[in-house]
Amino acid sequence: MDYEKLKNSQLNLKFSNIKEITSEPQQNNAESFQNGKKISVLFRNTIPEIPYTTYGVFSIYKYPAKFIPQVIAFVLKKYGVPGMRIFDPFAGYGTAGLTAKVYGYNYQLWDLNPILNIIHDTATLGRPKMKVNELLDLIDCIKNSNKEFIPSWSNLNYWFPEQFLPILSKAWGFVHSEKEKEKKYLLLIPLLKVTKYFSWSDEKVHKLYRSKYSRKKIETLLKGNWKNVFYRMLKQEIFSLYNKLVEYEKLSPKEVEYEVKAGIDTLTAELDKKVDILITSPPYLQAQEYIRSTKLELFWLGYSEAYIKNLSNKEIPYREVPKIKIYSSTFFEYRKKIKEKHLRSLYDQYFHAILSCFSRLGEKVENYMCIFVGPAKVRNNPIPIDEIIVEHLKEFGWSHEVTFVDKILSRVMFESKVNPASGMKDSRIKTEHLVVLKKQK
Repeated sequence: MDYEKLKNSQLNLKFSNIKEITSEPQQNNAESFQNGKKISVLFRNTIPEIPYTTYGVFSIYKYPAKFIPQVIAFVLKKYGVPGMRIFDPFAGYGTAGLTAKVYGYNYQLWDLNPILNIIHDTATLGRPKMKVNELLDLIDCIKNSNKEFIPSWSNLNYWFPEQFLPILSKAWGFVHSEKEKEKKYLLLIPLLKVTKYFSWSDEKVHKLYRSKYSRKKIETLLKGNWKNVFYRMLKQEIFSLYNKLVEYEKLSPKEVEYEVKAGIDTLTAELDKKVDILITSPPYLQAQEYIRSTKLELFWLGYSEAYIKNLSNKEIPYREVPKIKIYSSTFFEYRKKIKEKHLRSLYDQYFHAILSCFSRLGEKVENYMCIFVGPAKVRNNPIPIDEIIVEHLKEFGWSHEVTFVDKILSRVMFESKVNPASGMKDSRIKTEHLVVLKKQK
């Protein structure tokens, strides 16, 4: 593909839909960086055809540290040409692929968490063929089912009141036995959401966690007609998903080639063919336990305890990561500021993991790497992850084009007045940075 020729021929078309995002970049020390530049942007305001961040299938399930689709769309419009192959090695929810479909890009998604398959296959169902009355019939089918499923989970009774297990078992038995794809996938995510609500876990936070709220929630359910609540919630979630699928179709997603690999170890896997643009958001420095945050869901989806434990052990904080030579003075400068041994070890583990991954996978990336990170804090000291990435990858043939700095308007995952680990007043990250690197040819 003659990338530069195609790119230049489409510049006017692509940018006709992008609003002005900034004035001329400032040249003071705070804005200049590695002979490149930092530019302020509010990504959610740059893509008018995607009117809000939770539009369509971009919000059918709560997942930690999710990309907003406008970030992906911005990159595709500014740096890509339809037909290119997009690659997200830490795909998580799969937003990169779902956005790529809208603009006609082939894509490849990897993630350690197998829930990626469920979200992606649900989101790409297309406009459902089932009628409203058929959707309502699904509830009766579940009620009348004689199938049962109970996850093989040693902590099941800790997370679920025994009163709820028969109704959950019947609902999941029906879903696991359903052969028709549309019916099955119209039920899976709604049932996951209702199942979590009927657990001792606090569904409002991105981890498996028993809170005062969740205890009160269960106590209230048990005092009332909780079976009616269960089926009413399930019906509402089915219709909500149906409407989200219809809404996504308004964006006219294209038929493209794609490959989704869930349960894959990105830190050791190799690309078998070249890709045009890598765009990803690696695990956050202070929040890397994504398997643990979705354990409840994975058990009900039928994964074994041994398999889930194996996946958990592959998350960055819990594995041995080979040491590499890090080509970043900023990395060492900030490392000296970390006094606690265990925090310094976490810091080292994190950067050896992600920098090794990007330098290795980058060998198969033809044009751009776009890496979305935030200046995560260690004991309230912000770590310039974006600068460390740029400095290191320069040694592997990448030049820094620009870093876009986006203000975080909502971050439920990290909201806290006091850091639970330190007991100190907390101040979470306020911005996220999209680092754009271009391959030198």
